[in-house]
Order: sequence, then C-alpha cells, then structure tokens
Amino acid sequence: MMTDRENMLGLLRREGYERMPVYFTMTPDLARRFGEYVDKTGCTVPEQGFFELPDTPQKYPKPRDFFRQFFDYELAEGTGFSAYGAASEPGSAACMHMRRKHYPMKNFTTLEELERYPYPEFERGVTDMQREAVAFAHENGQFAMGSLCCSIWETAWYTRGMEELMMDMLADEPMADYLLDRVTENTAIRAENLARAGADGLYFGDDIGMQSRILMSEDMYIRFLKPRLKKLIDTARNVNPDILIMYHSCGYIEPFIPHLLDCGVDILNPVQPESMDFDKLHAQYGNKLSFCGLLGTQTLMPFGTPEEIRAEVRTRLDQAGKQGGLLICPTHILEPEVPVENVIAYMDACLEYRP
Repeated sequence: MMTDRENMLGLLRREGYERMPVYFTMTPDLARRFGEYVDKTGCTVPEQGFFELPDTPQKYPKPRDFFRQFFDYELAEGTGFSAYGAASEPGSAACMHMRRKHYPMKNFTTLEELERYPYPEFERGVTDMQREAVAFAHENGQFAMGSLCCSIWETAWYTRGMEELMMDMLADEPMADYLLDRVTENTAIRAENLARAGADGLYFGDDIGMQSRILMSEDMYIRFLKPRLKKLIDTARNVNPDILIMYHSCGYIEPFIPHLLDCGVDILNPVQPESMDFDKLHAQYGNKLSFCGLLGTQTLMPFGTPEEIRAEVRTRLDQAGKQGGLLICPTHILEPEVPVENVIAYMDACLEYRP
C-alpha cells in the first residue's frame, strides 16, 4: 500500500495512484459548523492532502504598527499589515475575503520613493523549523508542500495598488521593474530555502485572470511576469530538479497556460468551472499538466446537492483515468453559504473512489 506521500506523487506525476486525497479549507463560520457536525456525528475527517511547511522568517520584522506612517488617514482598529506593509482592514469575521485593502505605495510618483521603501528581508538558509517539518512529514508518509502564493504580481499590487502598478507597467517601466524585481528576489530566497529543506512541492500563484477574461494582455504578461516566475521555478529546480510546482490563479487564464508550462509548472490550480472548460483543457494539456480543483465554490459547493457533488467527483476522476493527473477539490476556500452536508459529500466521494 502506498503512503500518502507516494500516492500524491503518483497522482500529480500521472504515474498512477491508489486513492483520492482530500484537500479543502474553510472560512471560520463554516469551520465552526463543520466542527459541531463532526462532534455530533463522530464522522472521521481524513488528513489533508498536503503537509504545509513553515515559511522563511524575516531578518528584521517590523513592529506591529510600523507601516501606519505610510497612510495619511486613520485605519480601523484591528488592521493587519503584510510583510510589505499592505494594510488589510477587518470586515466580516465569518468570511476571509470581506476585508478592505490599503496600499502604502499608492501615492509614490518616483523611482527614488520605491528605492527608499523599507522592504522585508529574508534569511538565506534552511531554518530548523523547516528541516524538522519536512522530516516529520516524510517520517509520517506525508507530502511536504511549501506555500509561496502571492508570489510576484499580487504582492506587488497589494503594496502599490493595482491601477498604479498597471500604469507603471504601461508608462514607467523602471518603477514597475524595480518593485517586481524586489518581490521576486525575496520570493526566490524563500523558494530556495524550502527546496533545500526537502519540500516535495512548491505552491506558487498570482491571480492573473478575471471571471471570463485575462487580467492583462499576453504581451504584458510575457514582458513583466513570465520571466520572473521562471526565475522562481528555476531557483527551486536548481536545488531539486524533481520538485513539483503547483501554480494558482483564479478565473480565466487559458491564454497563459502555454507560458506557465514554459516556466515549468506541473499542476494548475484551481480550474474554476465557471471560468474554464475542463474537458477542453484536459484534452489539450492532460498529457503534460496535472490539475487541482474543479469543484466550483461559486456554484456546485454552495448550491449543489450532496448527490450532485458525489457524481461530479466520480465523473471527473473517471475522466482523468487510472494514471491520475487530477486532485479534485473545491476551487477556493469554502465560504459560509456552503452546507456542511456538501463538505461531507465531497470527503465521502473522495474516500470511496478507487481508480
């Protein structure tokens, strides 16, 4: 019998697998209701498909309110700041996405302002926590995944503002290049550390799609983001040529898929059924790209029936075949409107399926 790690590797490399892993996250309100259901019924909750590894710490972390100096207006109590100073005001406690973003570089007009900004710095070298986490995962037969989502584009625009960064890319390329390079250099350090720690896979990602169209032109993607993503993947592969690369982007990104393959992406996440046609993508790329996702969090998971969810899991896994290439799961975090019974139906369908 395969360990969970061997099973996941076979699934994602399209080399055959024995069982379908379970992989999902929930907003706090749904997690509370799910926990109450589990306590009441005693149902078994399987281990998640990936063991998440700790990220690289900052060399000199800033005090909690350090970045408030970059905003000339009051921020709500409880506002959090990213390592880059992007501010996130709290909204609904039940839902992860209901937060208001604020951008510390929004009013910058010169390259010099970008150069003076206090960017985070990250230690080169594997930490004891990372080394121990990989050892623990492997000793317990688990797949060790390092998460570096918001790899380049999202971290940059969360700090600069999307409109401002887009205008930099169109009209002031030195400003765009400087910011994107600083973010890429930091992410590359973190990726190299995780690869040296022994991660089985790395999870990169930046949302480059909208609901029905790409977020930027293909030419703009090739100019600003593609070579930087390739640098991140090459950095990890120089340490471990066999490391698996998962790339996340919500929305419609079909024109970008050949570029992601050029960069070395192995697995595409989440393949929203509301935005892209899996039948088409699987027929075109299924021999060289694996997929993760497919169960729509805008449609099927909140509004489908448990029977419909079980049927979709079976249909799509049959379509992928015995070799694998599809880790079927919700396409994003499960929001409060998802019935607990639908989460249970997803878990049961995965646990019952045999290729």
